[in-house]
Amino acid sequence: MEFGKLTCVDDVDFRLPPEPEANAHLLARYATGRNCMRLYIGCTGWGMKEWVGSVYPADARPKNFLRHYAAQFNTIEHNTTHYRIPDADTVRKWYEEASPDFRFCPKIPQSVSHSRHLGLGEGQMMQFVEVIQELREKLGVCFLQLPPYFGPDRMPLLEQFVAQYAPALPLAVELRHPDWFGQALQKERLFELLARHHTGAVITDVAGRRDVLHGRITAPFALVRFVGNDLHPSDFDRLRHWAQRLALWQSLGLQEAYFFVHEPGNLRAPQAAAWFHEQIKMMPDVQTRGPVIPIGRHSSAPQAQLRLF
Repeated sequence: MEFGKLTCVDDVDFRLPPEPEANAHLLARYATGRNCMRLYIGCTGWGMKEWVGSVYPADARPKNFLRHYAAQFNTIEHNTTHYRIPDADTVRKWYEEASPDFRFCPKIPQSVSHSRHLGLGEGQMMQFVEVIQELREKLGVCFLQLPPYFGPDRMPLLEQFVAQYAPALPLAVELRHPDWFGQALQKERLFELLARHHTGAVITDVAGRRDVLHGRITAPFALVRFVGNDLHPSDFDRLRHWAQRLALWQSLGLQEAYFFVHEPGNLRAPQAAAWFHEQIKMMPDVQTRGPVIPIGRHSSAPQAQLRLF
């Protein structure tokens, strides 16, 4: 992931922002009386030959990679759909090969997200909605990754899009134009819009763009994209702090969260996800599972188990 990438992260302030007061008010709307949270931990693709012999069995073949991936993780940030709309047979095959508790989080095609009018009035988005529903109960959250030039002047278009499609799909939006986050009033207008339509605001934790780490929950779920730095020591401090933040959100009533781990080239993302899962396992009343993968004796990962509190 090139967005927000830095060559050196030694001087980056990786602290999470203070918890927004608005989160407690929003989550109170969805509270059910049971503070049990479903947490989905995943990476960004299953077609990694480099994982054979570590994440996947030594005799794994590409045609079975999804099955092996779903045995380790319970969700995926599904980038394939960003580049083309799959056919129904392909989606049904994904459904059949994934485990019962697995959730796909497909990106909305860039032919929609990067088009001038977000595909409104055209057929591509409706085609995507129709075919992706073949995932049935294994459909997690679809997310709209908007280009860096999509700024606040296009807010009416964004509202038109979420008003039309949020009722049909669990939906989250990732915004990259810095003007969305430069002024408090502008941010509030954005978050109020998304909350009004039960649409998530993607939270991205990346070294070079700390403004997109806004920490706001605007839907019954949270979707976090964590971008590590090849298992730099700061990766593990950050993951520990994310476990603490998720514990707080659970106490406020959050029912569902998706946490996607990125590492350079996707090579060491499973190791970071496995370490994160170890921290999460200490949280009571969390339904989750994660990979069981050795971090490696040359890793900078802490050797002692870190406590949440």
